[in-house]
Amino acid sequence: MPALTTTTPATNATQVFIEQKRDGRAFDQVSDAVDEVNVQMLKLWDDESEFDTGKDKARFRQYEDACDRVKNFYKEQHEKQTVDFNIQARVNFKSRRRARMGIWQAMEMLNTLVDESDPDTSLSQIEHLLQTAEAIRRDGKPEWMQVTGLVHDLGKLLFLFDSEGQWDVVGDTFIVGCRFSDKIIYPETFEANPDSHDAIYSTEYGIYQPHCGLDNVMLSWGHDEYLYHVLKGQCSLPEEGLAMIRYHSFYPWHRENAYSHLTNEKDKRALVAVQAFNPYDLYSKSDEAVDVEALRPYYERLISKFFPPILDW
Repeated sequence: MPALTTTTPATNATQVFIEQKRDGRAFDQVSDAVDEVNVQMLKLWDDESEFDTGKDKARFRQYEDACDRVKNFYKEQHEKQTVDFNIQARVNFKSRRRARMGIWQAMEMLNTLVDESDPDTSLSQIEHLLQTAEAIRRDGKPEWMQVTGLVHDLGKLLFLFDSEGQWDVVGDTFIVGCRFSDKIIYPETFEANPDSHDAIYSTEYGIYQPHCGLDNVMLSWGHDEYLYHVLKGQCSLPEEGLAMIRYHSFYPWHRENAYSHLTNEKDKRALVAVQAFNPYDLYSKSDEAVDVEALRPYYERLISKFFPPILDW
């Protein structure tokens, strides 16, 4: 484990992770398989990104052909992401501090998920983060977007802290508290979710008002939502950067145009940001080695511009 500056609760959380021996290999396999399905689903819409022009996107399979690991993962996620669970997840988030550490320390801690469970993997967590950031940098995008790419998946630390499994950490996100959209991957698996049969939660608007805005709905709890809540009061990223973090897995919205009856004008601006970001997340992965230490000084400088030395997690 990398050295951490932690409070006692964070130390206990790390100890719990060690004692429980969370299956990091299985987590990484599910996370990578979900990412693969996302790549298969994505259409090329961003005419301005340049790094991915040589990618043969036609070769990717359709998500209907995804492996059983992905299908079983989404079945569990869709059954368990209820309103009650999401309310409790937010209560838990506000009631405890899991660790105190800087951004680079968090990246190193996340990297143990791969290093300790699957040392033969061709892509570590840090490499994916750096590959995303470097693709954004090569296209000449601003520093705030580069560092957003660098940190966008740090919410997966939730798996090392107090998640209930993989289903509340990774996977596509969606809105709970209203009818589950048929634009969500494998929509039929929501049949086992009790909210699908609730007199209020199963209606078009559910507990929400027309065009209330995404700031006023509950997105399914996972690494995107967790990291957004960690960072929103502890960084100087612009709204566009925070939107990229919060919504990059919200495929029913930013790819399939679902939930237009709940979104507002602010969300239209966020949509542009998320769609500008997603190719860098999905198409930047490569088996080419990343020289982490060579890139570290550059990105530590960016980190210092947008984040404090120590954050509460």
